[in-house]
Amino acid sequence: MPDDPSNYVRRREKGARDVSYPPPPEPLAVPVYDNHCHLEIADGEDPLSLDEQLSRAAAVGIAGVVQAGGDISSSRWSADAASRDPRVLAAVAIHPNEAPGYAAAGRLDEAIAVIDELAAQPRVRAIGETGLDFFRTGQEGRGAQFVSFEAHIALAKKHGIAMQIHDRDAHDAVLSALARHGAPDRTVFHCFSGDADMARVAAERGYYLSFAGNITFKNAQNLRDALAIAPRERILVETDAPFLTPMPLRGRPNAPYLVPVTVRFMAAELGVDVDELCAQLAANTVAVYGRFED
Repeated sequence: MPDDPSNYVRRREKGARDVSYPPPPEPLAVPVYDNHCHLEIADGEDPLSLDEQLSRAAAVGIAGVVQAGGDISSSRWSADAASRDPRVLAAVAIHPNEAPGYAAAGRLDEAIAVIDELAAQPRVRAIGETGLDFFRTGQEGRGAQFVSFEAHIALAKKHGIAMQIHDRDAHDAVLSALARHGAPDRTVFHCFSGDADMARVAAERGYYLSFAGNITFKNAQNLRDALAIAPRERILVETDAPFLTPMPLRGRPNAPYLVPVTVRFMAAELGVDVDELCAQLAANTVAVYGRFED
């Protein structure tokens, strides 16, 4: 475990994909925020530093990012980045796919205690990403996921901050857990992966839906249907960088400076003016996480 969180960097496997960064899109006239990214994960031919990532983003109208953690090290990195740069707010958590490993090592309680400590920092504005993932984790690991998720729900309430949910192939279980334990006041489905029916349930309960670049994918009609019926005051935009790069750039490194591609796609789907949508997205971000300047 590094003593200096700023030195912690992971690298994404390159494989056979194009690892060059795409050119910047046309800047947005009304600034918005990237509501979920993992800038501690280095990607591309020449990985960008945190300052380079944020400067590229600012140049195209992305005023700030919410940097999310998924284990002890990345959560510490996220909190440290937020403490050092006013363009960053942090989310901290043990990812559902990490929870079984911590539990098997007898360290889940210890890990959650670290998240509790980090969540007290003023620029940590969310518990996340937490939730349930029945795609990567089998039945044997689900008990630890539920224990971890329930503990994270309690932490978000304890600290009075938002919660970012990771939900993969676990829609009903996540919704049931939130109903059973009571969702935090500001609950966000990061990289929303449900359909219109789930979006209706989320809207009824006051949850936020954050859409990533995969809404542009050909096989993602369910996401476009969900966007169409979601209340405008409950939608957010994110990259999940370096993953889920929007079309036609899919497979190349994703970064906050590519948010405008997704925003313009969302505006076209909704049939609204881009500037109007940007103003709504920015207001929604502040409603969930507070002002970046504070």
